[in-house]
Amino acid sequence: MQVYFYAKTGHAIGLEAAKRCAAIANELKEFDPILCTSDFRAGAFAKDLLGIRRYVNIDVVRNLHNIMQKRDILLYDTDETNELMKEGMSEFCSLVYNMEELNDVIIDEQLYSKIENPNIEKTIFFGDDDYNELFLDGVKNSSKHDITLLMGHYFFLGNEKIFTEHFSDVIDEEEYVETIQNSKYLLTASLQTALESIFCENNPVLFKREDKTYNEELIQKLNIPVIESKSIDDTILEFENIIKSYPTIQKPKNFDISMVKNEISEKIENYKKLTQGN
Repeated sequence: MQVYFYAKTGHAIGLEAAKRCAAIANELKEFDPILCTSDFRAGAFAKDLLGIRRYVNIDVVRNLHNIMQKRDILLYDTDETNELMKEGMSEFCSLVYNMEELNDVIIDEQLYSKIENPNIEKTIFFGDDDYNELFLDGVKNSSKHDITLLMGHYFFLGNEKIFTEHFSDVIDEEEYVETIQNSKYLLTASLQTALESIFCENNPVLFKREDKTYNEELIQKLNIPVIESKSIDDTILEFENIIKSYPTIQKPKNFDISMVKNEISEKIENYKKLTQGN
C-alpha cells in the first residue's frame, strides 16, 4: 500500500500545489510517499529544494491509475477532478484527501521559520510562472528599482538579461527557500509564498495578478497588505509606501497533520495484518 501525492503544476500554472503537497509529504516521510507532478521539472524542484525523496511525472490526474494499485492512498491538489472522477478515486483508493478541503494554510515549518537578521531588505517575486509574459512586458516598460528580483521557476530562458536592467539584483529560482527566509519585505503575487514569508516572521505584501484568483477571505483575515494590479512602477511605489508603516499581520495556524497521519497509519497497519494473515 503506497501513499501518493498529486500536484497540478506547469508553465502556465506554477508550483503552489507542489509546495503544499511537499509540506505534507515531509510530515508523512515515515510512509515513504511519492509526489506526482504534471511535469518533470516540478518534481525535481521539490526534491532539490523542498525535501521530497521520490517523485514521478504524471501529465494529468486521470493517468494516476497507470502507476497506482488498488487500495493505495492519494492526496491531491488540483482542479482537474469532477464528481465522477472523485467517485472513481474513492472506489479505487483506501483513502483519498482533497488538499483544497484540508486547510487554506499548509506550510513546511522545517523550511520556513524565523531567520535572525535577514540579509535582503526588499524582494519581488511574481510567481513561478509567467507564460503570457505579463510580468516581463511590465518590466520592459518600467524604471530600474532598488529591489531584488527572485526568478520564477518557469521563467523563459534569457529573460534574466532583461531583468538585470530593471532590478538591483536577480536571484536564481534555485535559491527560492533561502530568499524567502531572508527577505525582510516581500512583494509577491503568490499567496502561498506570502504565507511562507509570514511563517519566517517577515513582511509580505501581496500584489494581485490579473490571471490568478485569490482566497480573499484568508487575505482579509490575516490582514495581508494588498496592491491591486497596476504597472510595475506604480506597484513598487505603493509597496515602498506600505512598508514604511507595515501593518500587524495575524500569523495563521498551520494545518495539523495528526488526524490524517493517524488515519493513514491505521489503514496501512490494517492492510499489513490482512496481507500477512493470508
